[in-house]
Amino acid sequence: MDLEVSAALTIPAAELGWRFSRSSGPGGQHVNTSDSRVELTWNVVASAVLSDDQRLMLVTRLDSRLIAGSITVTASERRSQLRNREIALAKLAGLVAGGLAPEAARRRATKPTRGSNRRRLAAKEQRSATKRQRQRPSAE
Repeated sequence: MDLEVSAALTIPAAELGWRFSRSSGPGGQHVNTSDSRVELTWNVVASAVLSDDQRLMLVTRLDSRLIAGSITVTASERRSQLRNREIALAKLAGLVAGGLAPEAARRRATKPTRGSNRRRLAAKEQRSATKRQRQRPSAE
């Protein structure tokens, strides 16, 4: 089953590698015999569906997640292998879509307005007066 990351990018099933193992945690006797934990691997560097720009962007942005050019996602949240496969596909699609998303516009630094500065100072003065009233009167 191909993985559709976006309308422009679909990862073919031939490029996805699956591994299954026994999941940890509770589940009774059945969990000891079923391989419900899923590991999904996709080689970013060797992928044929990516352009050179996309590959460079993914390699730089997902650098901490890559091992030998491949990205691995695991899922063991559910007891069903089928559900864990769906979760792993969704995780991988989210990672790749996030890695290919355009960078957000940089925030332009601005000065506080005169009114906001005045309101801030008035609030500070009010807090100061409140705390002054809480103090014990001096014995003068």
